[in-house]
Amino acid sequence: VMIVESMAQTAAVLVVQTLGPVAEGKLVYFMSIDNARFRKPVVPGDTMLVKVTKLRNRASVWKFFGEVFVRDNLVAEANFTAMVVDSDSE
Repeated sequence: VMIVESMAQTAAVLVVQTLGPVAEGKLVYFMSIDNARFRKPVVPGDTMLVKVTKLRNRASVWKFFGEVFVRDNLVAEANFTAMVVDSDSE
């Protein structure tokens, strides 16, 4: 769960960086995960390198591909979707 959360948080940073000032007052909600693969265990003390690529976005829905590495070894990967909404629309 923590590995998936790290990919989702990294994607949220990518959205904010991509949108720039337009992102002010917006929230990024994790919607779904597909094709998740956990290849090796991650243990306390490991340093994870999280790489997230935006595949596409249509309106407020963004799709990503994430990979997590420990010491150059791929330990997890997944496709996932997030939605960007105004913070006052909760």
